Amino acid sequence: MHPQVTDYITNSGNQQEILQTIRQLIHETIPNVTEEFKWGRPVFRAKKDFAYLKTAKAYVTLGFFKFEKLHDPDNRLEGTGKDMRHIKIKTINYIDYDLLTSWFKAAK
Repeated sequence: MHPQVTDYITNSGNQQEILQTIRQLIHETIPNVTEEFKWGRPVFRAKKDFAYLKTAKAYVTLGFFKFEKLHDPDNRLEGTGKDMRHIKIKTINYIDYDLLTSWFKAAK
């Protein structure tokens, strides 16, 4: 666990539970995942960067690099970037563990 990522989560106010839950899910899902703090946010890496977290006032953004690897039948991914897409998680109850687990595995 990267200390700057821990500080980011600790200082995230009402988003702390969401961030910690997603962080834990990533670590449980991807063996040998590493954390880095880049561009002012937590970035998760296996062989390459595959996901990031970012806080906003009303939600947490969970972003994916190389989103084309992800199966998204319900069109939950947002964004128009060439390589990146994200979802906004507004409450802890919004976390779809099965979906995120499959996306983490595909994205790594």
